Amino acid sequence: MKIQSHFKKLIYSFLLLLFFGINDNYAQTLTRLKGKVTDAKSGETLPFVNVSVVGTKQGTQTDMNGSFYLEIPQQNPTIRVAFVGYAPEIRKVEGGKIVTLNIKLKTQATDLQEVTVKGKKDKYRNKDNPAVILIRKVIENKDKNRKESSDFYQYNKYEKLEFDLSNISEKFRNKRSLKKFDFVFNHLDTSQITGKVNLPMYLKETISDVYFRKSPETKKEIIQGEKMTGLGNYVDNNGIKLYLEALYQDVNVYDNNILLLATQFLGPTAPVAPQFYRYVIIDTTVYKNIKCVNLGFSPRNTNDQLFQGTMLIALDSSYAIRKVQMGFSKDINVNFVTDLRINQEYDFVNNEGLMLTKDDLAIEFNLLKKENGMGLFGQRSVSYIDYVINKPIEETRFDGLKTDILKNSDKRDDDFWKKARHQELSNKEQGIYSMVDSVKKVPAFQRFMNTATFILEGYKPIGGFEIGPVNTFYSFNPIEGFRLRLGGRTTISFSERIAFETYGAYGFDDQRFKYFGSATLSLTDHNTYTYPIKHLRLSYQDEIKIPGQELQFVQEDNILVSFKRGINNRMTYNKVFNLDYLNESRSGLAVNINFKRISQTPTGNLFFNTVNSIGENTPIQEVVSSELMLGLRYAPKEQFYQGRNYRIPIINQYPKFQVRYTLGIKDFLGSNYSFHRLMAYANKRVYLPPIGYTDFTLEGGKTFGKLPFILLTIHRANQSYAFQPESYNMMNFLEFVSDEYGTIFIDHHFNGFIFNKLPLIKKLKLREVISFKALWGRLSEDNRPTIENGLPLLPTDKDGKPTTFSLEGKPYMEMSFGIENIFKVIRLDLVKRLSYLDNPNVNSNLGLRFRIRFDF
Repeated sequence: MKIQSHFKKLIYSFLLLLFFGINDNYAQTLTRLKGKVTDAKSGETLPFVNVSVVGTKQGTQTDMNGSFYLEIPQQNPTIRVAFVGYAPEIRKVEGGKIVTLNIKLKTQATDLQEVTVKGKKDKYRNKDNPAVILIRKVIENKDKNRKESSDFYQYNKYEKLEFDLSNISEKFRNKRSLKKFDFVFNHLDTSQITGKVNLPMYLKETISDVYFRKSPETKKEIIQGEKMTGLGNYVDNNGIKLYLEALYQDVNVYDNNILLLATQFLGPTAPVAPQFYRYVIIDTTVYKNIKCVNLGFSPRNTNDQLFQGTMLIALDSSYAIRKVQMGFSKDINVNFVTDLRINQEYDFVNNEGLMLTKDDLAIEFNLLKKENGMGLFGQRSVSYIDYVINKPIEETRFDGLKTDILKNSDKRDDDFWKKARHQELSNKEQGIYSMVDSVKKVPAFQRFMNTATFILEGYKPIGGFEIGPVNTFYSFNPIEGFRLRLGGRTTISFSERIAFETYGAYGFDDQRFKYFGSATLSLTDHNTYTYPIKHLRLSYQDEIKIPGQELQFVQEDNILVSFKRGINNRMTYNKVFNLDYLNESRSGLAVNINFKRISQTPTGNLFFNTVNSIGENTPIQEVVSSELMLGLRYAPKEQFYQGRNYRIPIINQYPKFQVRYTLGIKDFLGSNYSFHRLMAYANKRVYLPPIGYTDFTLEGGKTFGKLPFILLTIHRANQSYAFQPESYNMMNFLEFVSDEYGTIFIDHHFNGFIFNKLPLIKKLKLREVISFKALWGRLSEDNRPTIENGLPLLPTDKDGKPTTFSLEGKPYMEMSFGIENIFKVIRLDLVKRLSYLDNPNVNSNLGLRFRIRFDF
């Protein structure tokens, strides 16, 4: 194996040396020009400055940090650097070398001074501004200039997404820990966009056919082939693909709101854009025989989540955009992005309509947003061929899902890709697939990924089994005291179709063992974790539980949620037998059928006491129920990243709906209760750029039947210090119970819209968030404990005072104001409880809660 590995490395090295040897003379004639453009007076970097080679059509623009890079084949070229409001700079450059230029542009008075994009001190106004008049013409005519104005269109689309480790330094290459990976550095390449030395790490190619019909409006994409590198079973490779697709969306400059980096940005052609953007006429030019105006645009507030750049607008009756180059301000309140560039060109197809002919999106990421630090560089390039405009498309073409992935599209051979690609892969790109495959075979890489998986996901693999999660090994609570847990599960290397999971736990105060075991059978041709899931799962659990606690993306025995406020000594020992069938589809519809038998025994200060005819309490040792549940869930275009513990949704603008019906079966497996329960849920994110977005959640339910309180709806309280979006963060456990209820959660994220305008504070890139939660409910007379109905009494404290209540006459409400993006990952909320302030154990109506989340 070692001989084969070294042989591969030798072959790679030989081929690459041969390649570089052949191209050595050409490389010596190239002039590699890089530099930075700044304001001569203020020293501030200038983005989107035109850097061109005199006498040629070659050129580029500076990025959001004022930097540029050009590779020039001409000997001793002359460079012209120009930007509106500044005197142009001309430089003669010595050819065949790597040249660094630092250009300082001096301002000059022009007729455009009042509308210059850059001049912060100049008075800018929309009224009588020719640039604003022009953009309003673009907005007025954009519906007829969009490709969607055609009755039909179709084309073949080739998309290439590449990720590189960027700005590789000599010091990094010489690290001792990377000696066993030295062969990967044979693939180093200088980016033609940033001029930095990059190491390719990931490549994904997609070839598809796209069809569009205007009436009724429908768009269909049929993916013919997909090919990508992967990191084996260490991560969810399909989830990574979906996450990158969410970051690198199709950009349409005519859209009011442009979805990018999983966030919506107000576009420069939105009807309200002139209220948030500045526009300037830079010059006029001829582009593809059409006279055009070069229009510049930038945010009025450079911290706001808006674009800046230039667009060529046709000076004819169409006012169509023919070319656009745009990116971000260097001050924008976006995390981890040091540079973003969008380049698009439009041209007529068969003289029938303007269509995209060039579509490039490049983003450079750095955790600390250091321009010269090492980071990630991702570039998405899309090309379009075989356009057919306004030719009717058969009805059946639009049947099924909006995106169809052909069977075996990920198993296409090399002959398919040679024919399907619109252009050949470069030598560097061709090497990515083999390089990544070689890296995965290196033992040092395998050890590194196993360690990283253990740290980040909490699991340690041992053959076909993995032990974890590590953050549940130790926890504590008032009933169990010190608690130890050890568990694990099988991996797909054990079996693709069958998965087993188990754990055992022991509490040193209650001196009881708890345990769990499950077996899952995948009913599809993929594993039990890959979306869409279709499985049958059987499980049994003997565990302790806090009634009403439902945590999101965290285990209940996680050490971090062991710390709780207030009194937390009312729990139940639950023995649960569970048989679950889940059938998801790519349409977003999921069917869930579940049978559950639950035995609940109170512990701590929780009792199931009934009152007899002479007023004495009679304890009930356990409550047993047998429940059959049918659930339907519809979430169109939902996507996930599958982690080791949770399937994390990639949130988009599409709604989610869920309904559940539960039947309680009396006299079956010891159950004493018959009931019917209905629940409905809806969630939607509404984007409101540039003032952020709002998450809305509505939920309601009703239970029919006479039941003990432990089988009714115990509302989701949260006594931990972690902020839970869909729980009540100032409510106590078991404080409220209902048999019918309705609730609303509203969470609005301003994305820094207010803080961006405050001096000094705006430099911290903080963001504001507000939330409001309200809960309405009631407890019917049938479910109020009496001597006659024999139901267990609602819980009380040790003095007999009630601690559990129904919601009567008024809702439970709480609201919060928070600051997020603290150190880029922390959200801190001041939560205020607004009602039921006189209830027992409400020691304060104010509390601080935190949440950790990575977000752009």
